[in-house]
Amino acid sequence: MEKLARDIAEDYPSSTPHILVVLKGGSEFAVDLTRCLRMMHSYTPHKHIPYTVDYVRVKSYSGTESTGSVSITGIDLKCIAGRDVIVVEDIIDTGLTMRAVIPELLKHGPTSVRVSALLEKRTPKSSGFLADYVGFSIPDAFVVGYNLDYNEAFRDMTHIAIINDAGIQHFKSHPVLKGLN
Repeated sequence: MEKLARDIAEDYPSSTPHILVVLKGGSEFAVDLTRCLRMMHSYTPHKHIPYTVDYVRVKSYSGTESTGSVSITGIDLKCIAGRDVIVVEDIIDTGLTMRAVIPELLKHGPTSVRVSALLEKRTPKSSGFLADYVGFSIPDAFVVGYNLDYNEAFRDMTHIAIINDAGIQHFKSHPVLKGLN
């Protein structure tokens, strides 16, 4: 996380980037990333990187599969006009979500748009989209935890784990979790 914060600070030496957090999955990552940016304020002389933050809802998944369509809600995009925008996303899977989001953002006149992702999946289903700042490259598996979910479950896990078909079946049959299916 600190490396990503340093990279962002280097790329925006005289700008106030607008961090656009993709909810819900990106919120935990965004909190940790902005915490690292704030620590830079305290411990690095002349490296203050002011930033502003906003949130957007982007939905493209149903279960473990990308739906191929994207809906964007929760923000008046006029606020990004003339701004450097950093989209903070939990995971780049196929890249289709960002391929839909970025053109929508560009319609509103930002100076630049870059993407920071906690995870970037190595998958043959990739559209070729690559984030500008990436925490970890992961294999082609469905992951949960650290606010990444399976139908809203597993966000509460403090670690990231692969969930396979057996885990999904356990989730679906668990008496306490049945209401989330």
